[in-house]
Amino acid sequence: MGKKSYLAMRTEQQASDLLASDFKDVIFAAKKLAGHAMKLGSLGLGTTILEWIASFAAIYLLILDRTNWKTNILTALLIPYIFFSLPSLLFNILSGQVGKWIAFVAVVLRLFFPRRFPDWLELPGALILLIVVAPSLFSSTIRNDWIGVVICLAIACYLLQEHIRASGGFRNSFTRANGISNTAGIVVLLVYPAWALVTDIL
Repeated sequence: MGKKSYLAMRTEQQASDLLASDFKDVIFAAKKLAGHAMKLGSLGLGTTILEWIASFAAIYLLILDRTNWKTNILTALLIPYIFFSLPSLLFNILSGQVGKWIAFVAVVLRLFFPRRFPDWLELPGALILLIVVAPSLFSSTIRNDWIGVVICLAIACYLLQEHIRASGGFRNSFTRANGISNTAGIVVLLVYPAWALVTDIL
């Protein structure tokens, strides 16, 4: 009897030790999972903030293009960049009734009052039309996928090298009176897709 009770106690002790060990492993795994979740959440938050900043930087560069940024680079590429990088909140607003009304007014003005339609509204009008008429394949699938990020990265790289070439070199792009603001805007365009790709890889 004594031997059996001793074996039973030992078996119970081993079971409780095993249970405690498993419980510790579960706690360790939960802490690790929480740490990774917080890290990924912070990366996602950083991507969202950069997305907003990049969209406004592209709009800023469009404004500069119509004022004092007189270069031969293809600034029309900012339109697809804004299309792919525009935050979902703004994109959903502009692709709804608000965007349809803006596009309708722009088309009416362009058709019936072409002399009163200012040149600087051409690209913003094209952006609104693109957002409103874009098929769901582009607006919901490619726009929110890595393909859209890669397109944004390619556009940013192209605009940066064209701006440096038009400025007469890398140094001039940072030292001219209007070069710093333009270069800073294009660098912001480059940072968002690069960061988004890094977070996708992680």
